Amino acid sequence: MAGRPTWDEYFMELARVVSTRSTCLRRQVGAVLVKGRRVLATGYNGAASGLAHCADVGCLRETYQVPSGQRHELCRGLHAEQNVIIQAAVHGVRVRGSTLYTTHEPCVLCTKMIINAGVVRVYFAAEYPDPLARAMLQEAGVQSVSLGPGSC
Repeated sequence: MAGRPTWDEYFMELARVVSTRSTCLRRQVGAVLVKGRRVLATGYNGAASGLAHCADVGCLRETYQVPSGQRHELCRGLHAEQNVIIQAAVHGVRVRGSTLYTTHEPCVLCTKMIINAGVVRVYFAAEYPDPLARAMLQEAGVQSVSLGPGSC
């Protein structure tokens, strides 16, 4: 069957669709946890449950002109990678040994969660300038693979 996506392309496209739910004003990110070719959970970046969305109250990072990749604590939102792990936990889904597909390479905060959650592989579409995150994934033995334009 011509045009049928590979599994990696399929799961990355799901992550892209998930990112459309993002309420972040700066960057829309989606993440999907997969194990045995089955989706375990999805997550996108946005405000914590029950809090006003940045689209409604504005962006603290923009207000304070915080550069990308710095001062993560100055944000109402959670990252997509954080939300996908939290969603799995809320619903009692084990993620150890899973693969994460995300539209953007994880930051160092998300990387630490990915490592401790037991995720073994991370596929990402867009790079994120965080050399410490890359180094930590490598040190922990978590495979990190770019599925950016032209790599699938």
